[in-house]
Amino acid sequence: MVVVALVGAAVWWFGIRDASAASAAPETRTVAASLTTMQKSVSASGTLTPSVQQDVNFEVSGTVTGVPVAVGQAVSVGQTLATVDTLQLTADLLQAKAALASAQAKLADASGTAQIAAAQAQVDVAQSGVDTAQAAMDGATLTAPVAGLLTAVNLEVGDAVGSTSAPSGSGGETTAQFTIVGTDAWQVDVTVSDADVALIEVGDQAEVTLDGATEPVFGTISEIGLLSTSDTGVAAYPVTVAVTGDQEGLHDGVAAEVELVYERRTDVLTVPSLAVTTATDGTTTVQQVGADGETVDVPVTVGETSGNVTEITAGLAEGDEVVLATFTPGTGGTGRQGTQDGGTFPEGGPPEGFDPTQMQGGQTNG
Repeated sequence: MVVVALVGAAVWWFGIRDASAASAAPETRTVAASLTTMQKSVSASGTLTPSVQQDVNFEVSGTVTGVPVAVGQAVSVGQTLATVDTLQLTADLLQAKAALASAQAKLADASGTAQIAAAQAQVDVAQSGVDTAQAAMDGATLTAPVAGLLTAVNLEVGDAVGSTSAPSGSGGETTAQFTIVGTDAWQVDVTVSDADVALIEVGDQAEVTLDGATEPVFGTISEIGLLSTSDTGVAAYPVTVAVTGDQEGLHDGVAAEVELVYERRTDVLTVPSLAVTTATDGTTTVQQVGADGETVDVPVTVGETSGNVTEITAGLAEGDEVVLATFTPGTGGTGRQGTQDGGTFPEGGPPEGFDPTQMQGGQTNG
């Protein structure tokens, strides 16, 4: 039984195993050299945010008399957001106008250079008072400075507003009375290392892939910060990408992977990199199928490599077929394939006491 076991193991080691390895043979196919677009880019990560996000607050004091809008409502430029009572504001404006009229009367009665100059100064001061009071009156109606979606409305009728009565959030921070977010302009803010920021410039194109999306949207670099914002000891600069492509279905806060493209070349002749072979002497070749069906080495000049393709600058033309070798492992036998270490036995190893050197007539395994 021991002899039978040893013979069986030897048959597997030298026969089935080698047959299985032999069945793992390279296969070849031809691929045409084709024109493509090659680009160089800087990668960065960021978050999609609206380009317009503005807080709006009353700059006058008073009691809120109307809030004709609500959270989630779209507003246009100049649309009324809220109003405050104008009783005190009207009184202030009338008083300022009265002071201006008095100053103008004194100026009309003034004689002499010094008297006229003093009266004119009083008129100027009074006119400034009227302008301020009129601006306050105009400010009694708060309007939307930009178009967008109302994401915060923190006022109700009856609330008192003013520099000392604005609502506050946690930590004493002032809470905006209204917040408007634009829905037709988006951007992604990223940071770029000092080594890469020199490669890009405002106006460069960008490809933005949003989390969960299958296709990128496109944009351009709209701003590159001049001061590093990194606190890690390695300089990194803020870069803003304005989204210019299809903006339907975009949402605030979505994570984004960005490629900042600083060089793009079109109509570049390329072949798969696996089809290119470089010898130790630096000679680069591809293989083609000759008229007799045999493969021949064809010298080529290569350029840059991008992804899994290599640029061909000389030696091939568009449409030329090159040989691409692929390796398909064999599946012969039920044991596992051999390795560079000499292979392995099935079921975890050889029978106890097995010594291949004692077998006669077997193949030599390196």
